[in-house]
Formats: sequence, structure tokens, C-alpha cells
Amino acid sequence: MKPASDEEILTLIFVYSGEYAERVIRNLINDPSFCKSCGLYCDFCKYNVYSFVRCIRAAIQLPDPFKLPAFIDAPEKYMPRRIPKADICVASGLHKDLLLELPSHLQKVGVRGLIVPIEDFIEVPSGLRRQVEERCEELGLENAFPKPFCSLEPVEDKPLISRFVTELKVGRPSLGISTARRGKYEIIDSAVVRRSAPCGSTWYVAKKLIGIKTRREFLYDAVAKAHHSYPCTATMGVDPEMKEPILHTGGFIIREEVEKALRKT
Repeated sequence: MKPASDEEILTLIFVYSGEYAERVIRNLINDPSFCKSCGLYCDFCKYNVYSFVRCIRAAIQLPDPFKLPAFIDAPEKYMPRRIPKADICVASGLHKDLLLELPSHLQKVGVRGLIVPIEDFIEVPSGLRRQVEERCEELGLENAFPKPFCSLEPVEDKPLISRFVTELKVGRPSLGISTARRGKYEIIDSAVVRRSAPCGSTWYVAKKLIGIKTRREFLYDAVAKAHHSYPCTATMGVDPEMKEPILHTGGFIIREEVEKALRKT
């Protein structure tokens, strides 16, 4: 297969504060020192399988929101001096006033889309999300605010964001599962990651499914333990819109996708 040219590659920048975006970046580039969840039992299941390092044009870290004033009158002073042109910006962990300022800076340099993962509703409350969304629409930027990031799916009217999910194989997880009989039980014989949660947790969950009985009580327990052990970075505070902790929503998503994969066996 002919390798994609630079013009064909979906390009990304990250504008962030905090550790969550770094986790996503390290998963996308498949940093060999990143996933240590299996410890001594690691068999390097994901390493050398993929790398999207060519897609990432820049990772720009902005000041910690807790070290900035609660209200910023001149947010442009804290914005990056230079933002490279790219297809999509992923923004995470930013001060509210800086997030609201970001779309206009992106549009000026030719960035065409913005993804704002919501792992903590305190960082991106619903009112702020609507403001940023409206600003993106005014500027012609594709936008998505997945809550959590592992809920992101392709949609017809957002081709760039759909490419992010399908080409980088991150967003709402997707697995291929095969089963076998062991005595009177059916067990999971193999689990293949077709699309991972952006943080990379799906690879760990898939690993922990091997040998698990497919009866619901065993399956749910195994998925929950693996999901919490990775661990998911979403908040445990109850989201006022979802009426659930965002972490629980992430757990429900991977559980649903495991069940979906089992129905296809």
C-alpha cells in the first residue's frame, strides 16, 4: 500500500493544560513507555501496531487554570504566540476564558475543526460549551464536545471529525471478539481492538477479557475492574446533565461495546 502523502494525512494540534491530553498524545504516537498497566505481564500487544506521530503538528501547553485569575480580561495575552495550521485542534483542561478565546485564534491560522473532550463537567460546564459551540459555528469550525472522549463517533455532517475517528481509530471503542467452549462455559478466546478509547484504555480492557466467561455477571465484573484499573481519567462527580459520573458513562460505553462484539460472534 502506498503511504499517505502529507497532504492526505489528517493533521492535529493539541492545546492543553494538565495530564489528560498528554495521555491521548502518548496513546496516538504509541509511546512504548506509556502503557504500564499489565506490569510484568506485558506482552507488547499494542506496540509497533500503529503510530500517528506524523499527524501531530504541535502540542502547546497553556498555564494551569488554577494558577490564573478566575476571570481573565485579556485572554489573548495567554494564548500561544504561534499556532501551526492543521485540520483539527484538540483542546483539553484549559481555563474557561482561554477556551472561549481559542476558536478565533484557530480560525485565523487555518485550523478547521475543534474537539473539546469533556472528562470533567467543572472544566467545561454546559453554558461554556454552548458559548464555544456558537463561536465555532460563527467561524465555520467543525466542532465536537464528546462527554466523555470515548463517546465520539463519526457523523455525516462533520467530515473532519469523522476522519479523526475512522483514520486515527480512536473515539467510541470497537472490538472484535471470538469465543470458545471450556467445559460447560463459553469463554472469550480473543479480543481485537478495532478502535480504542482516546486514552488507550480499550487495549487494556481487551487484554483482561481473555479467558473470561461470557455470562453477564462475570463479563460485567471483568470489564468494570479493567476499566477502573487502567484507570479512566473521567471525573467521579455526578454530571448534572447525565445524572451519572462521567467515569461511569465511560464504563457503560466499553461494556456496551463488548456486548455488541459478542453478539456478532
